[in-house]
Amino acid sequence: MKKALAVLLIALVAMTSVFANGGAEDTSADGTTTLTWAVWDYATTPYYDALINAYEASHPGVNVEVIDLGSADYQTALQIQLSGGGSEFDVVAVKDIPGYNNLVKAGLLVDLAPLAEADGLDTSVYGGIVEQVSVGDSFYELPFRSDFWVVFYNKDLFDAAGVPYPTNDMTFEEYDALARQMTSGSGASKVYGAHYHTWRSAIQLFGILDGKHQITDGGDYSYLKPYYEMALSQQADGVVQDYATLKTSNIHYSGVFYNESVAMENMGSWFIATLIAQTEAGANDAENWGIVKYPHAEGVEPGTTLGTITALAIPTGTDQQDAAWDFVKFVCGEEGAEALAGTGNFPALTNDAINEIIASTPGFPQDEQSKEALNVAQLYLEMPLHDKSAEIEVVLNEYHDQIMTGNMSVDEGLAEMGRRVDEVLAN
Repeated sequence: MKKALAVLLIALVAMTSVFANGGAEDTSADGTTTLTWAVWDYATTPYYDALINAYEASHPGVNVEVIDLGSADYQTALQIQLSGGGSEFDVVAVKDIPGYNNLVKAGLLVDLAPLAEADGLDTSVYGGIVEQVSVGDSFYELPFRSDFWVVFYNKDLFDAAGVPYPTNDMTFEEYDALARQMTSGSGASKVYGAHYHTWRSAIQLFGILDGKHQITDGGDYSYLKPYYEMALSQQADGVVQDYATLKTSNIHYSGVFYNESVAMENMGSWFIATLIAQTEAGANDAENWGIVKYPHAEGVEPGTTLGTITALAIPTGTDQQDAAWDFVKFVCGEEGAEALAGTGNFPALTNDAINEIIASTPGFPQDEQSKEALNVAQLYLEMPLHDKSAEIEVVLNEYHDQIMTGNMSVDEGLAEMGRRVDEVLAN
């Protein structure tokens, strides 16, 4: 109860911080529509203003006010406000899948499916994301931002070794062979062929690229076995850094790429902006880099990858649903995607023109292969919509750690993972 009251107090205080082109009050009396948008980290997130400015420029009769609820307890604060019945939000940003699930279960969001159908909105442009956040025939959010996994590689290291660069159509067998080929040296001058950060997603998500499994299924997790065996074999052979050492030393994935100690690194597209910024600041050695699409199993389309989304939803309490829906369509549509891409961020909706905006960002690799890597064929959510996702995440992390540190064999760890997730699902 104390925590809930504290969060409510935070939210109420945040309500007094309105950022909106001067924080103008509602002037609907003179014909102007004012929409209120709940977000987090407004001051440090440039794309909010980019999206608002683009929308207001094409909708001169509408003002968008932003209320920042902060990032730490955003979803909790948002749900408290929406549940209170006194919220003035017309549009809300949705931060994660568990938070979205809670808002849907509480009946606090408008079903967007009928609105999309009435307007002939093509949800296939989001690469299967809408289907993954649907509840039956309904969905309550549209994605506007998405980050997805690719493989970063150091061109200088490949050039020095005389080895051809990785490609956008690379099987796991080819990826493994290339990582071994690029491993060289010893001690401080050693170059590792590949790198896995300590997140479970760096390895477990390989197993769901075929679309046949979800990480929340429970039961038989043996489909993850080939990928754990590959990573552990690479670890034993010195092709990748030791997981336990990475974890106990708190080694960040960015540092090993910056100092040119790894030839390839599977990581999210968010790392692109970081690399560009660091390179511009002269803060890293790895200035000559590129990206390629994620490796894939036989029979899986190249460009199939994993990702996370940021979405927009409409609270059931708004009395401006039509205007709110128009804003959601804009931000999540092509015009919003172009504005978002112009800030160096990745929109959920992509096409050649939008990818060209990203590829034209100063510092982005100008080879055709890196540009092509921006084309996603299918994106699966790292954590799918599920009532028990938070509890399942704890189990998946626990047994990932047990397997990668050698405290359990792959078979033992996956068997226990399945048993424990089944217990979560049964309760």
